[in-house]
Amino acid sequence: MPSVGDGILGFGLALVIALLSTPIIRALAWRIGAIDEPRARGLHHEPTPRLGGLAMLVAVAVGALVILPHDHETQGILIGAAVIALVGAADDVLELSADFKVVGQILAAVIPVAFGVRVTNFTLPFIHRVDLSPPLAYGLTILGLVALMNVVNFIDGVDGLAAGVCTIAAITFGTIAFSQPHLEPHAAGVLALLVAGSAIGYLRHGFAPASIFLGDSGSNLLGYLLGTIVVQGALKTNALVGLAFPLVVLAVPILDSSFVIAKRIKYRRPLYQADRSHFHHRFANIGFSPRRTTLYLYGWTLTLAALALALRFVPYSDHHGHFHTKWVLVLVAFGLVALAASIYLVLVLEILKLKRFRQFQLRRASTLAGEPEPAASEVDTRVAHELETGEFEVVQIRPRE
Repeated sequence: MPSVGDGILGFGLALVIALLSTPIIRALAWRIGAIDEPRARGLHHEPTPRLGGLAMLVAVAVGALVILPHDHETQGILIGAAVIALVGAADDVLELSADFKVVGQILAAVIPVAFGVRVTNFTLPFIHRVDLSPPLAYGLTILGLVALMNVVNFIDGVDGLAAGVCTIAAITFGTIAFSQPHLEPHAAGVLALLVAGSAIGYLRHGFAPASIFLGDSGSNLLGYLLGTIVVQGALKTNALVGLAFPLVVLAVPILDSSFVIAKRIKYRRPLYQADRSHFHHRFANIGFSPRRTTLYLYGWTLTLAALALALRFVPYSDHHGHFHTKWVLVLVAFGLVALAASIYLVLVLEILKLKRFRQFQLRRASTLAGEPEPAASEVDTRVAHELETGEFEVVQIRPRE
């Protein structure tokens, strides 16, 4: 059975392989034309090669073949990883249609499920164990894997964001997996550390200012691998909050995707049509640099990961309805920190601060220009349009002569 030592060894091995192979992949991307050109909704200003995910695929695959047992589940995970990385690479080069990409995601998700990687049961607070029939188990696992691929793909819009968030998530899932010795989800723990190591190795080249992007080959691969780790490890924990672990750890990309999808539905836009509604775009609207945006979202993810680990390790209950007051207060403290970070970033920093500042700016410009102060409804309409489109007209505040 794989051990924590195997996981640490795999982490180091994957890190070194990704660190060394990423420049090779970068040169290949330039050679074959897998280049992300600057565009209106993008946050970069120079042509940048894609395909960073291929370096991570090599790192994870080599580490898994060296350390993990060559059983059916490992084989299925690696075959599916190769499929989704290659589909993503094809998109990085050819820019495939949304339908083709979804078919590729489904195919990649079906492979590990067919090899035995599936959710057969999970636990919920106060409901305890929930068993799933085979058809439902297969369907939900495939749906979950495809959803995670798209969730991670959605946040991959600024240098290093997706890779860093997934690193934090992978280390958290690995810690949770290794904390269950009697359930033997240790293969998931090793895989999680392989993913974390490969992502950190890539980040040496992919953090702002990035010399190579993950591309769809990387974002889809990370989502796929995190999904298989969740199925193999986190959901097999016997803790009553087992299902909550992945939802808390991945709350940032999940919230971002939910927010974007809700807006596209509200305004009757195709779900696959890219826009500037993501969290990182809103930070850019406020004036954050890509590096600062990434670091703030890392921090938010860390507070949520800490909460997930607290849910797992803080002995706040004996699991029979009896709670320990001191430990409950510790858990509440973790929850308050995560809640405060969420409120600060989503409400105050991202939306309210921008809206209030813009309202003041527009009114002040009109007053200094000797024009009538715009009506509140006019200001609100203009601010709403700017927040929606991400297009901001320059307002020059200069006094009358």
